[in-house]
Amino acid sequence: MKISTAVLAAAALTLIVMGSSACSKKEALSGSETGAPARSEAAAAGAADAAGAKGTATMNVTREPFGSLPDGTAVEIFTLTNGKGVKARLMTYGAILVSLEAPDRNGRPADVVLGYETLDGYVKKSPYFGAIVGRYGNRIAKGRFTLDGATYALAVNDGENHLHGGLKGFDKVVWKADPIRTADAVGVRFSYLSKDGEEGYPGSLDVTVDYTLNEADELSITYAATTDKATPVNLTHHSYWNLNGAKTDILGHTLELAADRFTPVDKGLIPTGVLAPVKGTAMDFTAPMEIGSRIAKVEGGYDHNYVLNRTGAGLVFAARVSDPESGRVMEVRTTEPGIQFYTGNFLDGTITGKAGIVYRKHFGLCLETQHFPDSPNHLDFPSTILRPGHTLRSLTVYKFSTK
Repeated sequence: MKISTAVLAAAALTLIVMGSSACSKKEALSGSETGAPARSEAAAAGAADAAGAKGTATMNVTREPFGSLPDGTAVEIFTLTNGKGVKARLMTYGAILVSLEAPDRNGRPADVVLGYETLDGYVKKSPYFGAIVGRYGNRIAKGRFTLDGATYALAVNDGENHLHGGLKGFDKVVWKADPIRTADAVGVRFSYLSKDGEEGYPGSLDVTVDYTLNEADELSITYAATTDKATPVNLTHHSYWNLNGAKTDILGHTLELAADRFTPVDKGLIPTGVLAPVKGTAMDFTAPMEIGSRIAKVEGGYDHNYVLNRTGAGLVFAARVSDPESGRVMEVRTTEPGIQFYTGNFLDGTITGKAGIVYRKHFGLCLETQHFPDSPNHLDFPSTILRPGHTLRSLTVYKFSTK
C-alpha cells in the first residue's frame, strides 16, 4: 500500500532551537541566549523582573553531579522546575529523563516515569528507561540495509535484528550538556557526535536534543542532526510512563491515538510493509479506550507503530493517556509521522526501581514518536535518510494536566 502524501509531508519537520548558557554547578542557572554578550547583574535582574511579569519567575534550572561511570567519566543531572509543581530531572548519561513529577487532581505530586534513583541502575540494567535512543530508534531487520548501492551491516542486539541503535546506542553514551533559559522556558541542551562507523552506521552524525519545560506544564523535546555522509536517522524518546506513580500497572489507563492505521509486524516485530486499518480490531484507539480492555487479543501485548493521521507537515495531536485514579492526563503532539505504542511487555519483575517498586509486566507504557520501524528497507515508508547539507529537525511535546 502506498503512503499518503500527508504522511510523506511529515518528514518536512520544523522546530525552534532555543539558546543555551553555561553556569557553575550546584547553582540556579540563568543566562543569555547563544552568541549574546554577558549581562551585568543589574541587567540580569531587570531581565528576571521582565520574566516575572510574564509568569516565569518561578521557573528554574539547576545542575549537580550524579556520580561517575565505571571508567571514571563524570555524569551530571539537571533539574527543571516550574511554578505549577512540575519537576523534571535529566542526566547526561543517555540524555535520560530520570524523573518527572506532576501533580494529581488534588495537587499531590508523583513521579510518572519508571527508572532508578541512582546512576548505577541505569548502567547495569535498563530497558532504555527515559533515554534518547538512536542512531535509529526501533528495529532494522537483520541489522542490514542498502544505501546508494552500498550494503551496511549494523550491530545485531535483538535476536537477528538491530534495535535502538545497537549494542552501545545513544542511550549508553555521555552527552555534553548546557542549561537553557528563555523568557518562557527552562531546559537543557544535550549534544553528541556519533562518529563514522559507530555501531556500523555510515557518516559522522552531529546531534542536539533540547528538553524544555514551560509554565503550561509542557515538556518539549526538540531534535536536530546533521551528517557528512548519507545515513538513516530515527531519534526518539523512550520513557516508560505510569500516571499513577507506578502504584499499579497501566492497564487501567485510558488511551486515545490519532491513527486510523498501523504497521503490522512479523514474529521478530519487523513491519510487513502493509498499512492496516485499525477499525474493528483490538488495535483501535481512535476513541478513548482502556488499555487493558482488549490487550489479551494482541499477541505479546501492544508493541506497534501507529501511522498518525495528517493533513500536512507540522505539530499535530498524536496521543492522549489518562489515569482515572489520579486524574493525571498526558497529551502528546509531534512533527513525526508515527508513534510506537508499547505496554512494557518485557518487564518481568526482575527490575526493582524507584522507592523499591518492582516493575512487573505492563507497569509502564511508551509512546515513542518516530518514523516507521525498518524504514531503510521499505521504500514506501517515509524516508529516514539524512544527507549532507540537510538538517533533521523534529519536535515532540508532552503536556500534563488533570481532570
